[in-house]
Amino acid sequence: MSFDTPENSGPSRSERIVEALLFASKDPLPISEIGERLPEGVSAESILEKLQARYATRGVHLVQIKDCWAFRTAPDLGDALRVEMAVRRKLSRAAIETLSIVAYHEPVTRADIEEIRGVAVSKGTLDALLEAGWIQPRGRRQVPGRPLTWGTTEAFLDHFGLTALSDLPGLEELKATGMLDKRPGLTSIAMGDEDGIEPEDGDEEDDGQFDLLESEDGA
Repeated sequence: MSFDTPENSGPSRSERIVEALLFASKDPLPISEIGERLPEGVSAESILEKLQARYATRGVHLVQIKDCWAFRTAPDLGDALRVEMAVRRKLSRAAIETLSIVAYHEPVTRADIEEIRGVAVSKGTLDALLEAGWIQPRGRRQVPGRPLTWGTTEAFLDHFGLTALSDLPGLEELKATGMLDKRPGLTSIAMGDEDGIEPEDGDEEDDGQFDLLESEDGA
């Protein structure tokens, strides 16, 4: 029997060899390397053309990449194969403090947050909380400049196991746990070390007290 003769009306042995080579290889295979594995007189190009036509309507396609060949998933199935994974990322100390201020004082403006923290709030801090879905705009305050105000979301309550903001620990509870910042003039709770607020926003200094869950597109 010829190596290019179909076996029991199925693919020929040569076609099966090429299939096996392509499936077993993690990288696209050069046509010269495929040809070396085939019996003498069998054209690698001919076998590849047959396989390409056979797989044209399947879940994987045989595609040519320059002088190499490889099986690839059909382009129209990309959405069905996409995998989304939750990646845990530490929330910065600045973001934790900002979130606490929003939760206890909402609706608050950026200026309110800066006044309580005593430092400027970077755009990245609010962006991180907004991306997490824990804060959202709550309209504009009717004062000169009409600054945007921020408040927490249902996702914030759900993540921290709260039914309502009234479930947040009160002043006495915070004192009892030692979380209340004792520095004069501050009304925020202390979420970091006792040395106080950093000169900058502190985005780089994750204290790891909370983990932020964000979605990554398999992308």
